[in-house]
Amino acid sequence: MPKMKSNSGAAKRFRRTGTGKIRRNSAFTSHILTSKSTKRKRNLRKASIMAPGDAKRMRALIP
Repeated sequence: MPKMKSNSGAAKRFRRTGTGKIRRNSAFTSHILTSKSTKRKRNLRKASIMAPGDAKRMRALIP
């Protein structure tokens, strides 16, 4: 059986942790940053763990 292909777009955006959870970067960080507070922008820099329902779908895209 051939190797499974990972979804290229998903592979660039998400990565797996050591325990198998999916890490993601925050949205709302690319433009129109002048209207957002410094505290909000600072907190958006941090990566977070994806919600369980979404993570289930992402595991299929990143084998």
